[in-house]
Amino acid sequence: MMNLPSLRAWTRWLAGIVTLLLLLVATHPAVAQQPAVPRDTSFTTYSAFVKARKKYPAISIARPAVPATIQAKTNVTYCSLNGRDLQLDIFYPAAKRRKGYPAVLLVYGGGWRSGNRSQHVPMAQQLAAKGYVTMTAEYRLSTEALYPAALHDLKAAIRWLRANAKAFPVDTTKIAVWGFSAGGQLATLLGTTNNNPAFEAKTSYASHSSSVQAMVDVDGTLAFIHPESGEGDDSKGPSAATYWLGVSKTQNPELWQQAGALNHVSAQTPPILFINSSVDRMHAGRDDMTKKLDEFHIYHEMHAFPDSPHAFPLFNPWFEPTLNYTAAFLDRVFKQKR
Repeated sequence: MMNLPSLRAWTRWLAGIVTLLLLLVATHPAVAQQPAVPRDTSFTTYSAFVKARKKYPAISIARPAVPATIQAKTNVTYCSLNGRDLQLDIFYPAAKRRKGYPAVLLVYGGGWRSGNRSQHVPMAQQLAAKGYVTMTAEYRLSTEALYPAALHDLKAAIRWLRANAKAFPVDTTKIAVWGFSAGGQLATLLGTTNNNPAFEAKTSYASHSSSVQAMVDVDGTLAFIHPESGEGDDSKGPSAATYWLGVSKTQNPELWQQAGALNHVSAQTPPILFINSSVDRMHAGRDDMTKKLDEFHIYHEMHAFPDSPHAFPLFNPWFEPTLNYTAAFLDRVFKQKR
């Protein structure tokens, strides 16, 4: 049996080795150059579940089995900005198809300040099993960079997808963007600013297009300065949009208008699907947008779940119908045959 002095000496030696290893890891170039990123973990699937369960006790977090017919590649860097790697996870059918599959970028919500790309992995996996290449991408939140950085990041993710179309494989003429909450706002802004150089940073893969051919807005606001919008009320502290835009709507109303997809609808706007909860303020501007879409004869669909929480796509019983509405809409727009 080891005596006490020997045990103490061995413990000090082990502690020294651990300290040395931690120092080596911390100073390794691959680690040292990656800047610390501020995190706000206030919005997670579980925190949203705890909140929603108070009113909807029968709900459960959607965790469907991973389809055996898909493949995945995770933690892929799609863009690097001053040593900051932005990453995505991508899912795709295992079966090969010569012309490739349509693709969908899924954008998470969390008030442009919180949330995580992992929250919509179940949706991405199930859509992939229905014949789509899907990806969930991180983007810079307001704790790290203000508007329009998040939009620039997501457009870079679309360009990365086109640049890597042969590897997964993607039909580059059929790309959609799907977003929930703040992600829905970003998804619609991305789609309504197709080919608009004022919204392009060209941070990577500049020779490829960031345009999308369809949009799915899941409870994302279409307008910030609007009678239906709840954003911009800073009476009890800065709203999520005020944090993201960096100024209040009274200080710079033009910027707040610019960030709303409603103000960019044109004849070139792609078809859109709206899927909504019963929380009206979460889809501010939707009805005005559909009127504009009708003027340009642009196809759109709308589905709403009565008596449902804002975070409904994360939970049963709403996960599967959300998936089915999404797949049916994309199949129609892209003329998919199952």
